[in-house]
Amino acid sequence: MSRQIAVVGTGAIGSSVGADLTKAGYDVVLIDQWPAHVEAMKANGLRVVMPDEDWQTPVRAYHLCDVCTLNQQFDIVLLAPKSYDTRWMAEFIKPYLKSDGVLVGVQNGMNEESIVPIVGYPRVAGCAFELSAEVFTPGLVQRNTMRDRTWFGLGELHGGITPRLRELEKIMSCVGRVSVTTNIYGAKWAKLVNSSMILAPFGMLGLQSWEATEIPAVFKLCIKLGRETMAVGAALGYTIEPIFGLSAEEFMGSTDEIVEKLLRTIVIHHGETARQVRGVVLQDYLKGRYTETDYLSGLVVRKGKEVNVPTPANEAVTEINRQIRQGALKPDRSNMELVEKMLG
Repeated sequence: MSRQIAVVGTGAIGSSVGADLTKAGYDVVLIDQWPAHVEAMKANGLRVVMPDEDWQTPVRAYHLCDVCTLNQQFDIVLLAPKSYDTRWMAEFIKPYLKSDGVLVGVQNGMNEESIVPIVGYPRVAGCAFELSAEVFTPGLVQRNTMRDRTWFGLGELHGGITPRLRELEKIMSCVGRVSVTTNIYGAKWAKLVNSSMILAPFGMLGLQSWEATEIPAVFKLCIKLGRETMAVGAALGYTIEPIFGLSAEEFMGSTDEIVEKLLRTIVIHHGETARQVRGVVLQDYLKGRYTETDYLSGLVVRKGKEVNVPTPANEAVTEINRQIRQGALKPDRSNMELVEKMLG
């Protein structure tokens, strides 16, 4: 029997995933809150521009207000909104998730602690991923990572390897490379280490990844940020899991060596598209939107306080981004000087 799948939140990531699943023949609906995007998908489908492909596929797209007319429930829900929309979107889709269905958060951050109380622990699986994409024009996705450089890590929250996990592995393999893990929290925290180094920092500086990593002071800040996030994760009891398809051997070494490996791997994955890739926080600033900083760098700060681990670099980055959101600053490389003053 064909599984019924819903992708809830079809920004850059959700659209990329939904387009590939549709193209592969799965029974998929795409649900989003951006009216113009939904209307464009209804009229013309989704166009996905990749480094090695440019293709268009018809999709079944629905506004939030249309979901109640579907009169169906889903076996699999891929929840892909911004982290700050997690709670209400999980509540929204809960009635449409089958009693034995599974919801997977395809998001940055550590959002399972928000999702589980809403849909229930047995119906949640975890996901870490590497997929760079952008949506600025309704119905058009610029996907920067090709499928062989896209990676998903999937895992049950209890750490077991289950038939549904293997099914998810098979389904998601049409989008990119897939690993199943018995340590999904460790994989997601490793992704947060990477995110804390590049998303809010590069966003506040108005820089693309390739630019930022070539500036010694910024590179040094990235290592500090990653080191802090690693320390907080260790204090929380997480064992860092190899991600992005890296082997266990590649994750051996000192904390700084692992952090640098994560940082450089992202730039390598971008390959020939590196000079056009813009991180999600920078994208949001360009769109004039609220960013996920509080759920990335800000999360590290909050968790650090819980376990008494100092996080001055993450605090500085979170504060600069807060001032940008309030209009006191703009994304600019001069903000690096402010961070350095904060760090003494």
